[in-house]
Amino acid sequence: MNLNLLEQVNKASHIAISGHIRPDGDCVGAVLATYLYLKKMLPEAEVKAYLEQPAEIFGNIKGFDAICTSIDEAAEPDVFIVLDCTKDRLGFSEVLFERAAKTINIDHHISNSGCGDVNFVVPTASATCEVLYDVIGKDAMDAEIAEALYIGIIHDTGVLQYSNTSPKTLRIAADLVEFGFDFSDIIQKTFYEKTYIQTQILGRALLESFRFMDGRCVVSSVTRKEMNFYGVTPKDLDGIVNHLRNIKGVDCAIFMYETGVLEYKVSMRSSGKVDVSKVAVIFGGGGHVRAAGCTMNGTMHDVVNNLSLHIEKQLLEADAADCEG
Repeated sequence: MNLNLLEQVNKASHIAISGHIRPDGDCVGAVLATYLYLKKMLPEAEVKAYLEQPAEIFGNIKGFDAICTSIDEAAEPDVFIVLDCTKDRLGFSEVLFERAAKTINIDHHISNSGCGDVNFVVPTASATCEVLYDVIGKDAMDAEIAEALYIGIIHDTGVLQYSNTSPKTLRIAADLVEFGFDFSDIIQKTFYEKTYIQTQILGRALLESFRFMDGRCVVSSVTRKEMNFYGVTPKDLDGIVNHLRNIKGVDCAIFMYETGVLEYKVSMRSSGKVDVSKVAVIFGGGGHVRAAGCTMNGTMHDVVNNLSLHIEKQLLEADAADCEG
């Protein structure tokens, strides 16, 4: 069963769209693809996209300059569409969600139990942008919407190499590429290309990483002092955890950066033996089996110790299952 989004927003004069704080490629792509689609199909409606300021690497997506980074305190949307998350991760736009006459939640995270009046969550999809491909449909697709969806898919699949990439994902990517945008340039500029400063902080994070659990886990952290020294923001830290995960013999990688006094934003990546979404949910976060995150309190060592208890349990269970097999 698919979601008929146009039917759900029928007669709405004010539609608000938003995604999670610290928006990644899938979030930005999903929000802007939905924005472009509804602007195209409902020209008489007021459609607005709300997000914490995304990274400039996504600046070429049409609609990027129209993103609202703050809200009109008097705004009361007829419909509020939450993409790639639940309402508790919306940040500043959550107040609009609460005011909206109707709420719609579209996502692919297995940890999302639904937060809207209408919920369309497809855990088997590689990305929210993959879900939206079916929602929007090929008849309404154009090159600009296709580019936004493609960016979301490549970012949540590691350029179509993560295990969440299904045959359907590959077919969708091929369909999107047929619209003629420069997909190789998009991959280079939004996924691989880094500034010199980003490369410096990556080097430091890798240099100061350490392995534990007989080398099956690796962790690295960055303090606010170090971020200030290099002049980086959280957006500049994207991808570090993936480099840690690529270390031979590592089943689970952890990267964290300090967000406040005794507070860390944690990202985890797994080879598959650890379901990091289950670990993240324990600490109020969420995500996918192989990629998840949360915010935790304590010292860096407190955070590692608390995570280790649950990671080690899953590794032991995986080892036992391998032996039985």
